[in-house]
Amino acid sequence: MKLLVIEKKALKNNIAIVKERAGSAAIYGVVTGDGGGAGTVELAKLLRDEGVRRFAVAEPAEAAALRKAGLVDEEILMLRSTTDRKELDQLIDLNVVCTVGSVESGLALNGTAEARSTVAEAHIQVDTGLGFGGFLTNEPEKIINVYRNLPNVAISGIYTQVHANRVSGQDACADLDVFRQTLEAIHKAGFETGVVHAAGSFALLHFDFARMDAVRAGSVLLGRCRRRRGDGLLRVGYGEVSIEETRWLPKGHTIGYGRLTTLKRPTRVAVLPVGYQNGFGVSHSRDAGLWSTLRRWWRGRRITVRVGSQKARVLGQIGAIETLVDITDLKCSAGDPVYFDIDPLYARGLKREYR
Repeated sequence: MKLLVIEKKALKNNIAIVKERAGSAAIYGVVTGDGGGAGTVELAKLLRDEGVRRFAVAEPAEAAALRKAGLVDEEILMLRSTTDRKELDQLIDLNVVCTVGSVESGLALNGTAEARSTVAEAHIQVDTGLGFGGFLTNEPEKIINVYRNLPNVAISGIYTQVHANRVSGQDACADLDVFRQTLEAIHKAGFETGVVHAAGSFALLHFDFARMDAVRAGSVLLGRCRRRRGDGLLRVGYGEVSIEETRWLPKGHTIGYGRLTTLKRPTRVAVLPVGYQNGFGVSHSRDAGLWSTLRRWWRGRRITVRVGSQKARVLGQIGAIETLVDITDLKCSAGDPVYFDIDPLYARGLKREYR
């Protein structure tokens, strides 16, 4: 059986670190994208058990899954705005806090709530430079009109996503400066902003000044975000498969996928029923250029798996559905379990199991 194992102990360790970094700020557990591969419902339940009572989703189906699983009193925030009437109906039915990121989405939400003789709760989204959605910072009057002219929408918060690539915090500081100017304009108009949040995983780990009233913790929970030295986070998620077969290959035999590798000695290999189509060896890199290419090449040459307590090196390139490892000097046989690192976000065709 092919398994994706999620370690509860490691997750709890990371949640504790998020709490410490968040301080007095509220925590939104971001469970979008199937909880980063850890499972939307499974991850949310573990977060709730650890005291997190707010969650963020990107799809109505994710919110529905949480409610169905018994998270009925917890706050759920939809992290994108929508004008789709069916989606808005579903979000209101599920008592989800919606996002208003434009005049159009505000009008659509207000109209849907009015037709149902109810008031929908929402957060305002502000675009401080990423461009994916939200009111522009140079148009605060549009935001103020949401407060003034949408009687069936109750604004309980406002948020942005800071552009945080530099550890120095220069880019985050610039984003937060214009965000605060927007907040000041709202206050001057006589309205309360409610819960204010701007920090995602990277900003949470690196910048105390970005915490504000709440933080959004996503990839940090699995310890697979862009981290800082000595942060104490643990990488969550590993794969487990059984050796498909073992075989001896002669010196000079070619192996691998794509670029072939020639064996320099008689080699006993184990065939593993897992490959890049399952997410093995797949990772996301924000880096570009020659040095990044060289780093990925070097890491590819050093990929290992664990056979019991023994390490075995991957031979050649990882295949689509199978991978070869060198077990010449190891004691093992077909059926023995093999463990390997895999990012849950990219895992495919593996049964998920919490341990």
